[in-house]
Amino acid sequence: MVMRRAFTMIEILVVIAIIAILAGILFPVISRAKAKARQTQCIVNLSQIGHAMTLYMADYNDVFPLAVDASDKYAPVIWSSKPEWQALIASLPMMQEALELYTKNKETFHCPSDTGTRSIDTSVGIPFFTSPSLFATYGMSYFFRTEIAFRSLSGTAFQSPADVNVMFDGAGHWHGAARQVELGDDSNTAQALFAQYRYNVLFGDMHVKSADKGQLDRLWRNPL
Repeated sequence: MVMRRAFTMIEILVVIAIIAILAGILFPVISRAKAKARQTQCIVNLSQIGHAMTLYMADYNDVFPLAVDASDKYAPVIWSSKPEWQALIASLPMMQEALELYTKNKETFHCPSDTGTRSIDTSVGIPFFTSPSLFATYGMSYFFRTEIAFRSLSGTAFQSPADVNVMFDGAGHWHGAARQVELGDDSNTAQALFAQYRYNVLFGDMHVKSADKGQLDRLWRNPL
């Protein structure tokens, strides 16, 4: 009869410790890989939206869609300094509605990293609650530089198309390394969080790339 030696408690604990160490190494790697895959899909979505815009403009005298995003429609106070534009919002369609005939499906407007918002990054202090996601609440994860629509600009009107932010992620914490800004955060806390934010941006020449908060702020200041 062959006697089989059982594992000792120490050997079992050593094996468990090794598994725990490997898990600690692998989980962050897997998490980063998943986050990168979501960001890549988000970039693809914005590229497809850019293509849809190009098709739309071909049908409408090269003019960008006269449409708004969710922040315009449901937080119109952000346009209080431009009452003539603010007055137009109620009568305008959402961007995903304007591009419906030019996109394959509604998921084109869904960033897979979209976990919702509590305020608008460019208007800290203005409540903008969306849960479980901006897409689930309003049908699109992206914001639009709506001044383009209000001014009825064409694709050839930009002074420097490669420096114009046409559409971008609705929140920077989706692809960033920090939590979202809460309404009670002071300015210093907000700025520290913003420093870790990333946004995928569709530019006026229809290329897409990632930008940090400072880069996106500079794009906002660029004249159209």
